Amino acid sequence: MQVSSERGLKLVAIGGGTGLSTVLSGLKQLVGDHGRGDLWLEALSAIVTVSDDGGSSGRLREELQMLPPGDIRNCMVALSEDSTLLSRLFRHRFRGQGDLGGHSFGNLFLAALTEVTGDFVEAVRLSSEVLASKGRIYPATLNDVRLVADLEDGEEVRGETRITASRSPIRRLRLEPEQCLPLPEALAAIRAADIITVGPGSLYTSILPNLLVARVADSIGQASAVKIFICNLMTQPGETDGYTARRHIEVVKRYAPEIGFDFLVVNERPVSAEQAAAYAAEGARQIGLTDHLLEEEFGGEAEVVRADLLDEGEKVRHSPEKLARVILACYEQACARAPVTAAR
Repeated sequence: MQVSSERGLKLVAIGGGTGLSTVLSGLKQLVGDHGRGDLWLEALSAIVTVSDDGGSSGRLREELQMLPPGDIRNCMVALSEDSTLLSRLFRHRFRGQGDLGGHSFGNLFLAALTEVTGDFVEAVRLSSEVLASKGRIYPATLNDVRLVADLEDGEEVRGETRITASRSPIRRLRLEPEQCLPLPEALAAIRAADIITVGPGSLYTSILPNLLVARVADSIGQASAVKIFICNLMTQPGETDGYTARRHIEVVKRYAPEIGFDFLVVNERPVSAEQAAAYAAEGARQIGLTDHLLEEEFGGEAEVVRADLLDEGEKVRHSPEKLARVILACYEQACARAPVTAAR
């Protein structure tokens, strides 16, 4: 691990879905924050999974032969510092049963800009400029990848939507094609990072797809950054039924043994009784509270950080602000116990 004596840090967040958007919306408040006496972010980058095949993203993927834009759109909105109206516009979903019904305006905007420029990455960059996003967003790969899961019952399931809907435990996950290539810019961001976060997010359909792209896990493992795994708050029905926090990390280590995490961040605040009942009705339960084997199993290689990470509200969500504070606290702790070196 290498830490920098400069206060302006480079951070790469890896994941997908609402988990990655939550992390980014908290961290964007620290970008270019020179007026504070503590740490601030010089550069914030997101590496986003592109295996979605459902909803508006899935329809555009099939009809236009483009990468699914949904998770990337969510990240752009999360990083936006522009007017509330623009962010609402990009999130707007058309009503009705016609061809536009169910489509997100932000997805359509990205699709149109991709056709105009002929380059999905350039379309993402330009869309981010429109929203005045405070960070860079990279798809994990430009290849047309599909998720394939071998289930414990012997069935092979193709596609993120079908995998999530299946109720049989996942025995093995892979990308098709398996030899998909990462963006050089994404690998460069990983190499230059001071902090790399993985999670939170759907384990098999948001986190692992990024790490299965060729050279991504290896680049993370070789990077000198402080590496932080952020554990989910609840199990996900049809994907991680019965999983503990320990099991989540074990699965990540199985698919990406190259990555040695410095910190494992786990929520320690119980959800309310009403929340627990509502989520239990859908087959989900809280994780991490009684998973004391986490320290015993991983304490020698990574520090387990337990903190109140819950947001307020009816839905069980991470608090963006609390996550941002814990991430920087982990970095400060790494700095306190590691030799300080000159900035790269």
